[in-house]
Amino acid sequence: MQIKRAMVMAAGKGTRMRPLTDTLPKPLVPFMGRPLIDHVLDRLGKAGIEEVIVNTHHFADMLEEHLSRRTFPRIVISDERAQLLDTGGGAKHALHLLGSEPVITFNSDSVWIEGFGENLRSLMDAFDPARMDALLMIADASRTIGYVGRGDFHMDPLGALTRRGPGETVPYMFAGVQIIKPSLFAEGPDGVFSTNLIWDRLMERGTLFGQRMSGVWMHVGTPEDLDASEAFLRDL
Repeated sequence: MQIKRAMVMAAGKGTRMRPLTDTLPKPLVPFMGRPLIDHVLDRLGKAGIEEVIVNTHHFADMLEEHLSRRTFPRIVISDERAQLLDTGGGAKHALHLLGSEPVITFNSDSVWIEGFGENLRSLMDAFDPARMDALLMIADASRTIGYVGRGDFHMDPLGALTRRGPGETVPYMFAGVQIIKPSLFAEGPDGVFSTNLIWDRLMERGTLFGQRMSGVWMHVGTPEDLDASEAFLRDL
């Protein structure tokens, strides 16, 4: 299905990216000469997304001024200056902007090298609203630049996701992008909460799925990850 609206999660303080985020928001940290969020917005625009909701908190004025210079996709600000709400709370706060149709949510630091085809297009093609409440873009830990820890999920042959258990190491990482039905965020509490709360409920229902991405995902959570990703790209 063609999705027309997305939300970019851009409100966080970027604590692990310090000292770079002492003077600017993480979405404006340069990556290969351009702010991280511009890579994200370009990819969304190429995939046919027409409107992008961007939440702001840390150095909000600076980020909003930068975004005001973009003409496509159309940018709508969800202001979280009063309180940082985490990913789930931020989406619930923006429900009046997201509408009722499935949307893409996209972490502002999620960047990758495409493999075969285009990952966003493949994700939209794979989303089946009749059996899925959310479809996560999943990276192979072995094809990820940056911190992977013990991985995030098991994935069965049909793509259904379950959490790794205590002490387990699993091969799949959440790559920072998903398609999700916005109404699910209304089920969360008021105020601060993580999207993980929604995912746990969907796993119980059997409606949380993953789609393996192609190419190489870059987890740019720290200055060291940023350097490693840029070095990898320069060596291609």
